[in-house]
Amino acid sequence: MGPLSAITVLDLTRVRSGPTCVRQLADWGANCIKIEAPDEIDTGKGMGGERHGPDFQHVHRNKRGITLNLKHPAGLAGFRRLVARADVVVENYRPDVKTRLGIGYEALAAINPRIILGSISGFGQDGPYARRPGFDQIAQGMGGLMSVTGLPGQGPVRAGIPVADLTTGLFCAIGILATLLERERTGKGRWVHTSLLESMVAMMDFQATRWTMAGEVPGQVGNDHPTTVPTGLFHTADGVINLAGGGEEMWRRIVETLGIGEAAQDPDLATEAARSRNRGKVNAALQAALLQDSSAAWVERLNRAGVPAGPVYSMDQVFADPQVQHLGLAWSVEHPLLGTLRLVRSPIQMPGVESPRRPTPERGEHTDAVLAEFGFSPEEVAALRAARAL
Repeated sequence: MGPLSAITVLDLTRVRSGPTCVRQLADWGANCIKIEAPDEIDTGKGMGGERHGPDFQHVHRNKRGITLNLKHPAGLAGFRRLVARADVVVENYRPDVKTRLGIGYEALAAINPRIILGSISGFGQDGPYARRPGFDQIAQGMGGLMSVTGLPGQGPVRAGIPVADLTTGLFCAIGILATLLERERTGKGRWVHTSLLESMVAMMDFQATRWTMAGEVPGQVGNDHPTTVPTGLFHTADGVINLAGGGEEMWRRIVETLGIGEAAQDPDLATEAARSRNRGKVNAALQAALLQDSSAAWVERLNRAGVPAGPVYSMDQVFADPQVQHLGLAWSVEHPLLGTLRLVRSPIQMPGVESPRRPTPERGEHTDAVLAEFGFSPEEVAALRAARAL
């Protein structure tokens, strides 16, 4: 069941940003129907990773799968019948494709005025770059993220995850949920759209407003926080830890815990403003103290003093951490071909609500059952299959 169990979503998405959007809805019980082209005409194989690989299995869980050839008149007519009874359609084609297929918002709303269309593109639905192909790393570069990531003087560095894809999916899902609430009042759907570029610029947050409000162009500061001192990565006797602290009270706790009271008497370290001007000197004082004990000892000691500090994990260490295990972030799903899969659950918790655990469907696995639910007779399904529209 779940809080979205009354909502039916038609999923036309591929790769990562669009599927991420739909997955937010699927994880909370929406009836999400993944629509793919029939195997023999699918020219996009490999996009989004191999079907039985971690990427694909993670991003398409909790959906049912059908095949439908939207380039075939009968397949397109079948899709329109689905739209008539659906709540949401999500797509991440290039902006001109849905117009060419005849499935833009105006066309869908003419069939079902309550329909909500969620669209994701690389650069927006119009404008000089609208028809450019979108890709996460391109958006990371154009949105400014790569210019502030990495060590000073190292040159631009991409983030280690597809930040633009993931956040665009999240923003589109938020827009869809907001529109579902609005529809309760108006009875009408709406077109919701965003892009990798828009989402990436929005994710730059205070780094972006440092430019828009103050005319500052942020640069690379490596593992240091751009504005809060001291916050960064520090070596210990046996590894590295992150330590975060800003403001006078937090500085006092750090000084006491690290036992650097004498060094803190230096005028360059005496006030928050002085520490901001002398980040290198502050870090050096902390670093000298932190080298005297192990990472585990410092993390325990600093947290006991109320100073945010933590280890830097590899992915195997992440899932071995007792708090991660307590939270149950590794989530088991039974796949009919692959057996038990351990995926990563949604980070949202709703006490009393259990997220569904449906594995990623095989191509067209639920075609007959889904079409029957939408009123297609066995003869109509057989005719569509004979026409190669399924």
